[in-house]
Amino acid sequence: MENEQSLREQLTQLLHAGHAHASFDDTVAGLAPKLQGAKPDGAPYSPWQLLEHLRLGQWDILEFSRDPKHVSPKWPEGYWPATQSPPDDKAWDQSVEAFRRDLKAFEDLLADPQNDLFEPFPHGKGQTLLREALLLADHNSYHLGQIVLVRRLLGAWPG
Repeated sequence: MENEQSLREQLTQLLHAGHAHASFDDTVAGLAPKLQGAKPDGAPYSPWQLLEHLRLGQWDILEFSRDPKHVSPKWPEGYWPATQSPPDDKAWDQSVEAFRRDLKAFEDLLADPQNDLFEPFPHGKGQTLLREALLLADHNSYHLGQIVLVRRLLGAWPG
């Protein structure tokens, strides 16, 4: 039981803190609104497109993990925004807050000892809460790295 609690804590830290990678908060902080929809030469995505993809993917993983009746969006269009830029002045901050809210909800799932990390979901194809946590950490770190790269290409990364 002690090892399982330690695993839950390590997974939460991996999701939230980033460890060897930039955290979500560091990655999205301080980006000028005029650059949120900018695509550097040769880059396939803008920071807005990547942020929304992160939010949508995380939301889908969360809902799959907690709702057996959840239906995932159609791939790929259901996981990417329709626009290169935020549709209005509030969209970036709303997406950031939604990401944080869903991340907290997933962390709460991990922290609850009633949720077995290793038991396959009855509604899946062998997926477990542990697998979904690792998938989420992998997906988030990959796309956060893309945002950092795009910000560097735009001259908008502080590091």
